[in-house]
Amino acid sequence: MSVLFLIDVVKGQVKKDGLEAASYAAAIANQLGTEAVGLALGSINDNQLAEIGEYGAKKVIHVADAALDNFDSGVYTSVVAEIAKSAGASVIVISQNSTGKAVAPRLSARLQAGLVSGAVSLPDTSNGFVVKKTAFSGKAFAFVKVETEIKIVGLVPNAFGAVKTGGSATVESASASIPSSGVKVLEVSRAVGDTLPLPEAELVVSAGRGMKGPENWGIIEDLAKVLGATTACSRPVADIGWRPHHEHVGQTGVAIRPNLYIAVGISGAIQHLAGVNQSKVIVVINKDPEAPFFKAADYGIIGDAFEVVPKLTEAIKKFKAAQ
Repeated sequence: MSVLFLIDVVKGQVKKDGLEAASYAAAIANQLGTEAVGLALGSINDNQLAEIGEYGAKKVIHVADAALDNFDSGVYTSVVAEIAKSAGASVIVISQNSTGKAVAPRLSARLQAGLVSGAVSLPDTSNGFVVKKTAFSGKAFAFVKVETEIKIVGLVPNAFGAVKTGGSATVESASASIPSSGVKVLEVSRAVGDTLPLPEAELVVSAGRGMKGPENWGIIEDLAKVLGATTACSRPVADIGWRPHHEHVGQTGVAIRPNLYIAVGISGAIQHLAGVNQSKVIVVINKDPEAPFFKAADYGIIGDAFEVVPKLTEAIKKFKAAQ
């Protein structure tokens, strides 16, 4: 029996989601009196995989076939299922990012395993296996008891955190039956920048139509730069081409859970809130005192963004300079 977790790898680098899954799986393994085992698919340096032991993993299984470098949910499901069986996994932890959302349901069907997606805390194993998860687009929580022999948990990114516990993991190379892919990758286009991708970002500065046009986005980027934050936007802003679509956060865009979310000139429609309301702290800047977003905010500033944001940026610069 073991707790298996899938390690997210992009361009040969372990993503933060993979480290969070390691910490979460290690904590479950500690509850169950077993060990956490990682699974990495595709090309990656074994030294990186060994370092995952610092987050609680005892062993990492590496299926290094280059055919796994390009993601195909059907192929990934087949390989994960095979390794899970050989490792005797009773619990499988998968980050609920784009990869996890595609693989976890397929894996559930293949292994006849109960799946809880949207997990936000460790399961209660005192009386079975009960997992707390988000429900109704983050407006409520549900407690789900899983009674199948194999259990799959989809962990919300940034819900548990990557916790270093010390130690190192042994890396074991493995082979698996890799079915032919039904997907042909013609091109991979990734966002270029120095900031973290939105699902991994702990600080996010977002803006909406209140900015009046793309030419005014400089003050948003300045605030994000001084904070070391990632920029985002509302759906209308992406739809009209002011900002790229990969910055769109909300129910129909990227769902995020940062430690700090600053919303500038965004009214706070329910679709937008559904994708950001799990943020630890929400700050809203809007000149409309009746904007719905203020009801969800931890802190609110009623004022013109073109006056407030530059002053906020300068105040943060002065604060940092004084440290």
